[in-house]
Parts: sequence; C-alpha cells; structure tokens
Amino acid sequence: MTDVKQPWWRGAVVYQIYPRSYLDTNGDGIGDLPGISEKLGYIARLGVDAIWISPFFRSPMRDFGYDVSDYCDVDPIFGTLADFDAMLTQAHRQGLKVIIDQVYAHTSDDHAWFAASRASRDNPHADWYVWRDPKPDGTPPNNWQSVFGGAAWTWDARRQQYYMHNFLSSQPQLNLHKREVQDALLAAAKFWLDRGVDGFRLDAINFGMFDPEFRDNPPWPAEGRAITRPFDLQHHIHNQSHPDIPGFLARVRSLVDQYGAVFTVAEVPGPDPLPEMRAFTEGDTHLSSAYSFDFLYAQRLTARRVKASQSNWAGPFGEGWPSWAFSNHDAPRCVSRWCPPGANRAAFAKLTNALLLCLRGNPILYQGEEIGLPQAEVAFEDLQDPEAIANWPRTLGRDGARTPMPWSKDNAFAGFSEHKPWLPVGQGHAELSAAEQEGDADSVLNFTRRFLSVRSSSGALRTGDASFADVPEPLLAIRRMAGDETVLCLFNLGTDDQALPSGLAEGFVCLIEAGAGADMPTALGPHAVWIGRKI
Repeated sequence: MTDVKQPWWRGAVVYQIYPRSYLDTNGDGIGDLPGISEKLGYIARLGVDAIWISPFFRSPMRDFGYDVSDYCDVDPIFGTLADFDAMLTQAHRQGLKVIIDQVYAHTSDDHAWFAASRASRDNPHADWYVWRDPKPDGTPPNNWQSVFGGAAWTWDARRQQYYMHNFLSSQPQLNLHKREVQDALLAAAKFWLDRGVDGFRLDAINFGMFDPEFRDNPPWPAEGRAITRPFDLQHHIHNQSHPDIPGFLARVRSLVDQYGAVFTVAEVPGPDPLPEMRAFTEGDTHLSSAYSFDFLYAQRLTARRVKASQSNWAGPFGEGWPSWAFSNHDAPRCVSRWCPPGANRAAFAKLTNALLLCLRGNPILYQGEEIGLPQAEVAFEDLQDPEAIANWPRTLGRDGARTPMPWSKDNAFAGFSEHKPWLPVGQGHAELSAAEQEGDADSVLNFTRRFLSVRSSSGALRTGDASFADVPEPLLAIRRMAGDETVLCLFNLGTDDQALPSGLAEGFVCLIEAGAGADMPTALGPHAVWIGRKI
C-alpha cells in the first residue's frame, strides 16, 4: 500500500536481485532475465514494492556487469531486450516497480567510446576519458590508487599516455566533467525510461568526478585500521567526491522528472559519506535517495550504531531521504557478520529483517535475506571476483554473497540450475531454500512476509518520523509516528534475556513479534522482536 500523499518510492521496500545468481533457465549455470520473470510471483508474494536488478547490460564481465560495453543492450548471457521488456511488463502486472543500475563513473575498455578515445589525441572522443602524460621519469601522473589494488593509472601505447581507472584497469574512468559525456549517459538513461523502467540505482556515483588539477591524495596512516590494499592508505579527496557531481545529478533529476515519479538512489561509499549523501539528495532537484555503507561493512550490530545512523536522517523530507541495506552483492551477508557464535541464526535473521524494515527510509532487501541466508565460504579455486582473487586471503569476499539463490533441494544445485553454476551453492543453503521454508509458519521467509504486510498497512512504518526511547543496550526501542499512529519497535540485540523498563509498551497492542510473545512484554528473550501500535 502506498501513501497517496507521497510518491510511490518514499518508504518503498526494494528487493535487490543479482541476476547472475537468481535463477538459470537456459542451462548455462548463469542466472538470466527469464529466470527473474519466472520468480516475479514469489517476489510479489513477499510484499515488496520494487525490484532492483544489478547490471545485465552488454559487458565482457571482467567485473560481472559493472564494466559496461553497451549501455543500451542486454548481454546475451542474460537474454535479450525482448526478455527484458517481457520481464518489465510482467513485473508491472504483479504490482512491482523495476529499478536498474546505471554505471556513470566508468565503462569497459571494450566500449566503442573508449576504442575511439584511445585511437588518437585529436578525435571527437579523445577527452571522453581521463588521459594524462607521464611524469618526466615515466611514472604515473600522480599517486592515486585503484580500489582493487595498484595505481589508478595504466599506460596505453597507442596514445603514449596513462589513462585513469578507479577500479580495474579494464574500467577506464569517464570524463564526467565533459558535457558531451553527460549527454551520452543521459541518452542511455532515456533509452531505459522510454522502455518503462521506474528507477535507477547510481553505482559509486561519488567516483564520477575528480580534481581537474590532479593533485596527489594525502596519506592516511595505517595505525588502528585494517589495511588490505594501497587504496586504504590515502584520503580520497582528489580522485573522487568533486563538488560538481550534484550539478550532474540535477541533470539526471531533470530528465527523470519528465517521466513522473521515477526513483533515483545513489550508492555513496567512503568513510565520511553523509555530506555527499545530503548534497546528492537535498531538495526536489536532485536524487530521491542515497545509501552508504554504514551497515554493509559493520562487524557488529549495536543500538549505538543504529541510533547514530538513523539520527542523521531525522529531519523533514526536504533534507534528504535515506535508503538502507544490511547486505548486498558487495558486502558479506549480515547474518554471518553479526550473529554471535552459537546463537539461533533463524531468530537473528528475523531480527535483522525486522530492524531493516523499521528504519525511516527505504529498506533494500538483498536476495536471500528473506530466508536468512548466511555468507558462503568459497574456495580459492572457485573464486570469480577479481578483487577477491587479487587480495586473497585478506579480502571482503564478495563471491560469498553472490552464490546461487537456493530455491529447493530438488537437485545438486539447490534448484538454481540443472547444470554446474558459475559459483558453487553455499554450504547448507539448500536446507534454507525457499521451498523448504514455504510450509513452515515459523520460518524466516514467512515471518518476513508477515512483517512486510504489517509495514504496508502502517503509514508510521513507511514514512513516519523516528525517535528512540531511552533503554539500556543491548535493547533498542524505536518509535515511528505519522498522524495519529504511533508504532513501537522493540529489539533485543543481545544473547541474554533483557527486562524492559516499566511501562514502556503500556497502551500498545502487538502487531507482530518473534520470540517475545503477543502480550504486552515486560522482557525480551535473546534476539527477540516485538512491534506494537498505540491504542
């Protein structure tokens, strides 16, 4: 249910699909667009409002779709444009909005734009990418480092220059300062808007522009921090986060507004994302929303962290509207990061899903979170992720969050495919499959469905204000308020029983609970959840 006073996307629950790993329908071991179409009924029954599909564009797949070689075509491993159109039509019939990725900071080095750019220094595409002469001693133009390790510069013999890349050397940096480049990217966005998409997720958009003076980044001492790559040893104040980025985002907003209430959400990585998130989303002339890595890389879930993150977005809508993710295709799954050893993992998964759905903003639920899927252990010989391979064994392990979605125990590949998948099925994942949980009323899947139903009927949970009751950790108490509705959300983040302050839940009636009992609680068991509405 959508609040008629707000655009559809405000407070919407978004379900992220990593298409390579969702469902394989043609037997090549890789998920595809027809596989998404086949599971749209399952997604609609969850009760989410929208799906976000990670890149399915034509690509050499060196970074599995985030290295785009054609923004306006579907890679054959995922299907065809006709498959996309069919999926989009079916999603809309199911009441689901469709959001797709847009990668504006870089392309693949297989893109026709880059082939033209590297051909000479004086062709029409020559400055569509970032080229610099070497220093007199032949070394790169400055000290900028790539996220995936090593210098952010690669020598190109054709132009006798270095080109910049914040990620893989096969992902050359677009010169987003150039108006013609912006125009070309907006034309690609228009291509998908004309087909009927409902929103865009902008990948790593704070990497989109850089310091035109190419000044060195200052060092960031390693003391007290986990270092896995040279990138971690710099403050990234010159190779990203340029103050002109919001101006480009205003152009994006101007385009999408021509198509109605289109949702635009920015991914904003980095150690201090809040100023950029506000600049990217403030007012009604920039993006709809943004999300950071507040929770995605956090090693512990604490009430203090939740309060700090949520309190940054307690103001009016015009201040900016956040989105939240606890897991995704780039971060280890939250159940594995946060669930204490020996704890009931299903109870903990219910807690994290409920907490995500109680935050003020847009929850982004990653495929498999609805069934409490843990991170998979992927052996070195099975790794596909270039970052994981390059930094083994000190790595975030993105492959472990990208293993196939388990649908059943029907075959050796958990119902994902009839053939060996591109990544192995996670250990124990088949036992947690959607089919196994369907018939269990107490499963993580069915609890998440019930919670989504409760949330859809509550204006307070969708778009209401948020505040915190004064309770001792590891308890967490969130109040959500809209109009005459007040909802109290109680969580025990700890492993022991916790007494609630006297009278905290007095006057509230239970909407949904997990491990707490339907009566007005006086205590919460380990990882228990209790949600009530004031009467």
